[in-house]
This record gives sequence, C-alpha cells and structure tokens, in this order.
Amino acid sequence: MLPIIRPGLSRQLSATDMQIPMISSPLKQTNEIDWTVPLKQHIRTAYSDDPERYDDECRALNRLRQDMRGAGKDSAAGRDLLYRYYGQLELLDLRFPVDENHIKISFTWFDAFTHKPTSQYSLAYEKASIIFNISAVLSCHAANQNRHEDVGLKTAYHSFQASAGMFTYINENFLHAPSTDLSRETVKTLISIMLAQGQEVFIEKQVVDNKKPGLLAKLAAQAAYLYAQAVEGTQENVSKAIFERVWLLVTQIKQHHLASMAQYYQAIADYEANSYGQAIARLQAGQSANKEAVRIANAMPGTMPSNSNLGSETGIILSEMVNKQKAAITDKLAEFIRDNDMIYHQTIPAESNLPSIPKLPAAKAIPVSELYQGQDIQRIIGPDIFQRIVPMSVTESASLYDEEKAKLIRAEAERCEGADDELATSLDYLKLPGSLNILKGGLDQESMGVDEEFRNWCAELAGHSPFNPTFEQLRNNKQETVTTLDASLKQLDMEESVCEKMRSKYGVDWTQQPSSRLTNTLRTDAKSYKSAVEEASTSDAQLYSTFRQYESDFDEMRSAGETDEADVLYQRAMIKAGAGKKSSTVQSPGAGGYEEGNLLDDDFVDQNQLSVAEQIQLVEELIRKLQLVKRERTQVFKDLKEKIHNDDISNVLILNKKAITSQEAALFKSELEKFRPHQNRILQANHKQSALMKELTRTYSDLLQDKRVSREQNKYEAFSRQRNVVLSKYRKVYQAYTDLQAGLQRAQQFYDEMKDTVDSMKKNVDSFVENRRSEGGQLLNTIEASKGSGADREQARLKELMERMSVSPGTQHSHSPVPTSAASDPRRPPPLQYINAQQQSGMAGGYNPARSPPVTPGYPPNGSMQPPPQPQHASYPSFQSQQQQNGFSSNPRRESYHQSYNPHTYSSGAAGPVSPPAHQQYFSPPPPQQYQQQQHPPSTITYGSQQSQQGGYGAGMPPGWQPPPPPPGPPPSQDYGALQASNYPSGPGGYASDLRRSAQGQGQQQQGGQGQDPWAGLGAWK
Repeated sequence: MLPIIRPGLSRQLSATDMQIPMISSPLKQTNEIDWTVPLKQHIRTAYSDDPERYDDECRALNRLRQDMRGAGKDSAAGRDLLYRYYGQLELLDLRFPVDENHIKISFTWFDAFTHKPTSQYSLAYEKASIIFNISAVLSCHAANQNRHEDVGLKTAYHSFQASAGMFTYINENFLHAPSTDLSRETVKTLISIMLAQGQEVFIEKQVVDNKKPGLLAKLAAQAAYLYAQAVEGTQENVSKAIFERVWLLVTQIKQHHLASMAQYYQAIADYEANSYGQAIARLQAGQSANKEAVRIANAMPGTMPSNSNLGSETGIILSEMVNKQKAAITDKLAEFIRDNDMIYHQTIPAESNLPSIPKLPAAKAIPVSELYQGQDIQRIIGPDIFQRIVPMSVTESASLYDEEKAKLIRAEAERCEGADDELATSLDYLKLPGSLNILKGGLDQESMGVDEEFRNWCAELAGHSPFNPTFEQLRNNKQETVTTLDASLKQLDMEESVCEKMRSKYGVDWTQQPSSRLTNTLRTDAKSYKSAVEEASTSDAQLYSTFRQYESDFDEMRSAGETDEADVLYQRAMIKAGAGKKSSTVQSPGAGGYEEGNLLDDDFVDQNQLSVAEQIQLVEELIRKLQLVKRERTQVFKDLKEKIHNDDISNVLILNKKAITSQEAALFKSELEKFRPHQNRILQANHKQSALMKELTRTYSDLLQDKRVSREQNKYEAFSRQRNVVLSKYRKVYQAYTDLQAGLQRAQQFYDEMKDTVDSMKKNVDSFVENRRSEGGQLLNTIEASKGSGADREQARLKELMERMSVSPGTQHSHSPVPTSAASDPRRPPPLQYINAQQQSGMAGGYNPARSPPVTPGYPPNGSMQPPPQPQHASYPSFQSQQQQNGFSSNPRRESYHQSYNPHTYSSGAAGPVSPPAHQQYFSPPPPQQYQQQQHPPSTITYGSQQSQQGGYGAGMPPGWQPPPPPPGPPPSQDYGALQASNYPSGPGGYASDLRRSAQGQGQQQQGGQGQDPWAGLGAWK
C-alpha cells in the first residue's frame, strides 16, 4: 500500500478542475465527384451487362460519398460514416479497376495542413485520404472526451490508439504519397503524438486510482520518451511550415513535464526504499525538467491558430499544470532534505549518476482489423452495394473455404458414423437388448410363433398349379418340333432322289441343277434347330430333376398356404428338427408339458450378490445411457452441419483481400476455429460412449456367468439353432420354387419361338419342293417333245435295259442279259397309263407359303419364277398316286417314297419356275449359323396327299406305281444294304434309312428278287 504521508503528493493528486489539452489532427477536404457515368460504362464493356440495372447502386455510392464529406470530426457517427464509405471502396476495388487506364475518375483532395489541392485518378489515393480522415476523426473524438469520467477516459484512451493504428495502416499500405499530409515523415510524427497522448491518458487514470509510485514513474518515463520522438518530427514539420508552431510548444512542454513526473514518482519510490540521498537527487532532476517546462509554457501565445485544433485556454492550462508540478516538487524536496539532514545523513549523488527509469508502454497502435472488435462490422459497412456483380477472386476463395468446411464435415461425419457402428456392433455381439427378454421371462408366445418370412413363402405357393402338366406340354412341344424337322429333311431327301433318278434316265438332256447345293442352307438350319432342341432337352431334364427333388415340399407349403396353416407346418418342422426331442429345453406353444418360468420371481438366499433382476436393471440403465449419448452426438452433429451451412465469410474475404494471397490457409484456419466447440462435444461423446461400453461389457459378462441364468440362456440357444435349421431348409425350397418357375417360363418361351421358326422353315421347304417339281415337269415335256420321232428306238432301248435289269438283287453286278423278254414275263405289271395334264390341273394350283423368320431363306411360290432363255431348263413334275389293284415290291433305296408323281401334271403351255443356274451354290443366300450342327436320324413322317399307314413305307405306296428306269448300262455296283446303318447314303436316289423299317425293307427286297423288275413302269414317264 502507498503510504499516506507526503502532503505534496496529496495536492498533486487533487488535480485541476480543467483537463489537460490534447492535440488532434485536422481533416482533409475534397471536391464532389460523379461515380455513375464511369461505372456504367465499365459495366457495359467489361461485364457485358445492362448498366441501367445498376442505376440504384451508382446513386447509392454517390450519396455515400456526399455524406462522407460532411461527416462530423468529433463523433463516432462520423467515424462510422467514413468507414462505411471506405468499406464500400474496398468492395468496389474488387470489381472495378479505378485508375488512369480503365475507369478514369479524378479525385481531388486538399492537404489537411497546407490546404493545397492534389488530384489523382487512383482509387488508392481516395482510400488513403479516407483513412487519414478516419484517423483525424478518431483523434478529435479522443481529444474532446471528458476524461474526468471513466467512460470518457476509456474512450479517449482507445481512440488515440485507434488513430495511431489507422495512421500506421497508411504508412504500411500507401507508398509515394502525393501530398505532404500523407508523407511517411508526417504520418510517423502523428503516430508518435497519438501514442504519447494515449500513454498520457492512461497515466491520468492510474494517478486517479492511486497506483504505486514505481508504476507511475515507469509509465511517465515511457510517455516522456514518446513525446521526445514527437518533438523531433514536429520540429521538422514546423520548419517546413506544415504543422503549427504551437504543436511544437505543446509537445515540448509535455515532454519535460512528464520527465519531471517520472523523476518525482521515482523519488517517492526511492524514499520508500530507504534510498534517501537518491530520492533527493531525483527530485532535483525533476525540478530541472520542470523549470524547462515552465519556461516553454510562459512562451505560449494567448490565442491559438484555427488549424491547430487547440482551445484558447491551452496556454493557461499548461502553465498552471507545470506550476503545480513545480510546487509539489519544491515541497517534497524540502521535506526529504530535512529528513536526510536530521536523520539519515545519506550522500546525494549527482544527476548524471542516477540510474535510468525503466519504461512501461501502455499504449499501442490498434490495427484496422481490431478497430471494430466486438461490434458488427457488417452493420457498420452495410450491404455490398454491387453485390450482384461477383468478383472472380472472392468466388474462388469462397470455394476453397467451402472445400475446407466440407472436409471438416466429412471428418466429423466419419467420426460419428464410426461411433454409431461401433455401438451397434457391440450391442449386436452381446445380443442386447433382445437377450434381456430371454433372461427376464424366456421365450414368449411371440418369439416362438411362426416366422413371418416362412408365412410369406407359404402364401406365395398357395394356389399355384402343379408342374406336371407344364412338363408334359414341354415334352409335346419338343416332339412336335423334332417331327416337323424330320419331315422337312425327308422332303428334301425325296426331291433330291427323284432329281438324280431323272438325271440317270435322260443323261445330259436332264439339265435341272442338282438339289444338293441348293438345299445346303435348309439342311444346315434344320440340323442347327435340332441341336438347339437337344440342348434344351438337357435343361428340361435338370428342371424336372429339381421338381422331383422338392415335389413333396412344394405340396406341403402350397397346402399350408391355401388352408392358412403355415404355423402348423412350421411347428411340425421345428419338432422334426429336434425341438420335440428335448422337452425340457424348448417346446412349441400349445404343445403342452412346458410352463414358462420367470427368474425375477426367484428368491435367492445370497445377500452379498446382486439378484438377477438388479443385474438386468443395471444393464438396461447402461443401455439407456448409451442411447442418450448417441442421440446427443447426433444432435450436435446436426447443429454443426447447420452452422457450417450458414457460415459465410465473403465479407471477411473482401476485407482481407490483399492478405489472402499470402495468408489464405491461416485465414481459413482461424475461421474454422468457430466450429471447435461442436467438434469437442462430439469427441467427448465418443469418449463417454467408450467408457460406458466397457462397463456394459463387464456387467453383462458377470450376468451371463451367473448360474441362475444359464438355464434360460441354453434354452434360447437351442431354440435359435432349431429355428435356423427350419428356415434354412424352407428357404432352399422356396428358392427352388422360384427358380423352377422362371426356368419353365424360359423353356416355354424357347419352344414357342422354336415352333414358329421351324414352321416357317417347313413352309419354305414345301415351296422349294413344289417349285422343283413344276420345273421338272416342264423340262420333261420339253424332252418328250424333242424325242417324238424316236419313240420306237427308245422303246427298244428301254426293253433292252429292262431285260438287263431283270436279274435278282443279289446278282446286280452280273452283265448277262436275261433270255426271256420283258413282254412275256407274267410277273411284270402292265405299264402305267398316260394321264392327260388337263385332268390333273387341279393338283397344280399355286402355293403361297408364309414368310419365314430371318434364319431361314424364303422361297417363291409355285409358278412365281420366270423361265430363263435357255431351252434346257424346264419344270419338275409333281406326283399323283395311281390307283391299281396289284401290289409291287420296292427297292430299299426307294422305300422312303410315299407318293407317286406324274410329270404331266405340270405340262401346261405356260412356262413354270426354274431353279438357279448350275454355277450357283445355294438356292438362296445361306443364313448365319446360330447353332452347333449335329447329325440326327430323321423320324418317320408323312408327305403329300397320301398319309403313311402302319406297316412301314411300302404300305403307303399307291397301287401300280412304277419307279423310273435306271441309267443306260449296268446299274452301279453299290451295296445299299451296307448303307442302312448310315444316316444319309450318297448317290442317286440316296435317302435316310430308318432301322425301324429295315425288316419291312428286307421283306420287300426278297419279294422283288423273285423276278419282278424294279424298273418296270418307267414308260409312264414318257
């Protein structure tokens, strides 16, 4: 505590009723300008926008500058008005380059001290002038405060420091000042004056608060040092006629006065420290400084210049201030000398030997960013006037900041999701809270009931029709397709055989193109279709095997679904799975023999151990706390996302635009710190969850190890195993059902499509065969007409051939003629009678086959082809059955014929269709091969107007039909008996033999070998 002696000090602390005057800077003045025209022109050229849309914004900027010119110099409102205009200039600078090369606006400002005008096109000059005026207003505002009040004293202290900060901003950001008031030397002097006055105001507050003399001495020493710096700059500016001379006098008086105060308070501190001689020496040094202050104060003029911002009483107040300080020092010095002479007798050191007083700074320049600290700077600056024009640099910086916010959100989201997953996994591993129900009362009615999934399976199988008819339909479709394919191949074989026999008979006169090359595409398609059908048969077999495997299960589930007895089937399956084998473990509800027990009703004797009910309650309480922690974490994360979403630092980016390029990361980091509380709350929730989870695991483990709960636990585990077995079995059954349905649907679709394709191919085959018959008939008529004069020679030749061929089949290689004539042979049937073509015209009608699918080429209908100019191409005849009474025996090569053919049926005068020329390889372009080709023996089919009857092909031949004659010369040495096992014998008249008809063919062969000529009746072809 400061001693209460020293009456001189008491007189010093009383101070005067009038406060010490302070220096304040004058304001710069400016002329009026117009923003509207230059800005609109730039909007039109640079932004390609309609400038009239921004007319209100331009007028607002003009009005703001006009208001700034009349801002008060000693009020906070004037300061805010200037700062609002400055903030809008900063925002404007982001969008509009105001300089002599782009937007040319002449800014004219008058020097604050010399009043000389200076004009520039630079927006930086405009902003520097505004900053200077803000500093001047702050200094005026501080100087005019009533410092006898705490509020006024604090306002003055803050405003002097803020003024020094704004002057510092000018020196740091605006170089090459165009006027003297903005020069570095002038601004630096103003900074020293403002800081010295701020330090002086702080000393006034400490003196009023009666602080220790040592502290006051250090503060006064710092103030004297600052005023000494101000005196140097002021003296230079006075010599240049910039500052008024009274500023130099005031700073000199205060420099010596504060130095005297520092020595005075330090002497008191030394006296209290028993340094009496040193205290007397400091008072003598203070008295010397005070004398200099009194001398300068007496030289103060009575009136102050108007530009000095000092009152007329400044000289009187300063003179009284230094005189009171002189009286205080004189009184204190006499007191200390008397005490030292009478009591202490210490040596008084020389002034030059006194140690310097330490300095304690209490005032510093407040930067621009902290000028409105704790206030809403957006409210002071106002909304961005040209906010509709977004600068690219701010947009890019905002995007980068948004990415930083997104990273923070993702990190916190992962943290929350990880904690939630950890909680869910831990509870699932412990089977909580479901297992508590088992421990409380065991398996209730609901848990032992039928599974809902099983009930749904039975409901889906209910009403489903059996699969047997579907499989039967598939077999029928397959057989129908195979039969059609075999019939088509038989037709092609028959047509090829007849064509080759006619070629053997007429030799070079038979110019019809061979069928083998024309039917290659049709045969390939037929074989490919048969291969595809065989492959489909394999799939059908697999489906049928699956059906047979699960047929009984299908019936059970279908019946249960239709009668709504799924629970009965389910319980029966549970019993079968093993539930009924241990009646003491788990029994189905209603089965009898089981009474559910409740462990909560048990009375345990051991009082030192918690009961089961208490342990369960403890576990439930821990689970409840964990859920509360989870909800709290979720809510905090939701609040964090909302806060981040609403966070907008566009204004901060705009105000710090010049610093963003080098300190962007630091700025973002400082802005993201506002979300730190939410992050900490999420982290605390995770730590709390981990602790609760450990406690829950330990408590629940102790509960399970209790022998009193082992019975219910074992019962539940047995029930779960049986339930899994049942559901696994019927899940497989249901899956097989769905797979079977899908497979049968695909199979039915395949056979439907195959049937359409095969039917189309069958129509093409019919059309092809019909055209070939018509062509052969026309060719035969041409040949017969050319041989009209040589009929006798032909008859003799045929007779000779018949005699040569009248030998038995076993001796076909013999070339010896038979001595008996053909006419005298009683076994030879009479020759076929000629049938007029006009009588058979009804059999030569046109045929219009359906269009085939793309895989099978289409063939023109009968009669649609135009005859070529070559005379050797004619039409192929169709055959009609001749009703005769006598039977005949057929050669094995011809047992596939089912009809008799009469070429004269197509011998009308009009030219019929013809086959392609001999050099052509196919009847039509071959289609792409879609299936793997396989050889399959054709099945028995019917062809033509005559239907095959039981007993083989021979039984289907019309009576009296005679095959065509063999070629001239001996018959080919071919053992056709050896070819019966092959699928497709080659050579004239080749066919696909069928083993099922081998017996009948052999009987006919033996019958023919008794002497009947197999080539008899060929005269009917003439």
